[in-house]
Parts: sequence; C-alpha cells; structure tokens
Amino acid sequence: MSKPPSLNVVLIEPEIPSNTGNIGRSCVGYRAQLHVVGKLGFELSDKRLRRAGLDYWPHLTFAHHPTFEAWWSKVQDPSRVFLFTTKSSKDFSKTQFQEGDWIVFGKETKGLDESLLAQFPDQCLTIPMPGPIRSLNLATSVAMVLFEAFRQSSDEP
Repeated sequence: MSKPPSLNVVLIEPEIPSNTGNIGRSCVGYRAQLHVVGKLGFELSDKRLRRAGLDYWPHLTFAHHPTFEAWWSKVQDPSRVFLFTTKSSKDFSKTQFQEGDWIVFGKETKGLDESLLAQFPDQCLTIPMPGPIRSLNLATSVAMVLFEAFRQSSDEP
C-alpha cells in the first residue's frame, strides 16, 4: 500500500492545461496532493491536461476548490503555507519544509494576487533567477520546489 500524500501543491486559477497536467504528474511522483483553486483557464476534461499527465492522472490525489475561501478552510496551520512569487528575495531553498506543507503558485500570466502576498510577507518565497528572465515555466517551478520540499521532509531515499 502506498503512503498518503505528504505535501500539498496549490495552483490558484491555473490557465494552461498542459502545465497543470505536468504538475499533476510531478505530484504523483512525489506523493503530493494537487489542489486547484478558483476559475480555471480550461476544462478539467481537457485532453491536453490528461496527455501531459499521461497514464499517471488516475493515481493523482486531486481536489478542485471553487473559491479561495473553500481551499483556505482546509489549511490547518497557516504558518505552513508558502507563497511563490517573483516579488520576494527569500530563496525557497533556505526554507525548512515539513511534511504536510502547502506550496502555492499563482496563474501563469499574473502570479499570486498582491493582497495575498501582503498578508503573508514572511511566507513569500522565490526561485532565484540569475539569468535575464523573470521566472521559469510554472510546471518547472513547481517540480523544483516539490523536489526540494520532498527531499527535506521525507525519510525516503
């Protein structure tokens, strides 16, 4: 029997189905639950979503929360919610992740809402970008953070 999900990946209003599909596949690989929140830029039945997730999608622990408030009601410890943004200078790899943490990403074109970031300034993290780009692709960013959080919080090799 496989272990239950150890981490939570949250996508606020994702817009690109193939990104969400790839993120779902990464969640299966690292035993994370995927939460999508709010209005989506695609249908959950979109074939691009399923194609990107390959045949792993049936193994995904997944929840769609219609509103931010519906998702937030599931968070037991708000101090374990980490918001990813280009508007922070706090390197995500310097954070000590734990099993059960929530790693939260915004929509591909706009990121997370400024008002949300302002509520939790100490929990805003970034992936450092030494090159001349603003950010990585959402699926790539989630995979990097998910691996680091899993590496730190898991007792598995």
